[in-house]
Amino acid sequence: MIDFPAPSKDKSELEDAGLLTPKFDAHGLLTAVVTDHRDGELLMVAHMNAEALSLTLESGVAHYYSRSRKAIWKKGESSGNLQSVKEIRVDCDQDAVWLKVEVAGHDATCHTGRRSCFYRAVTVENGAAKTVIVDDHRHFDPQAVYGDDGQAR
Repeated sequence: MIDFPAPSKDKSELEDAGLLTPKFDAHGLLTAVVTDHRDGELLMVAHMNAEALSLTLESGVAHYYSRSRKAIWKKGESSGNLQSVKEIRVDCDQDAVWLKVEVAGHDATCHTGRRSCFYRAVTVENGAAKTVIVDDHRHFDPQAVYGDDGQAR
């Protein structure tokens, strides 16, 4: 496992090229924004702890930390939609990463079978915020892949 040094208190060291020193939050997590490397489509937002980031860097396959399961999650392990990492970028204060990935299998990232987890738009009608599905194309059947409840494991 990669050992990440503590973030530098020197702003120039933090913002310039050099060692990756991720700034994990109080729960030991940082935000991971994930896009398709070909067209830039936003696929998902997740979290990584040090182990998930290390596994991702070492294997080239995206790993995340599931806050609900409190466990490492190799994205696509159940569905076959593994995310091969083509590039990782880090933001200026190193508390978020951007993964540009190629999705295998069905080319779908969402457990609902859709390409992106961001398949709904938000609108306001009569003073109420509502969601509207803008991408209802399912690349796979969640129940067939995950079982009766259709939830990724």
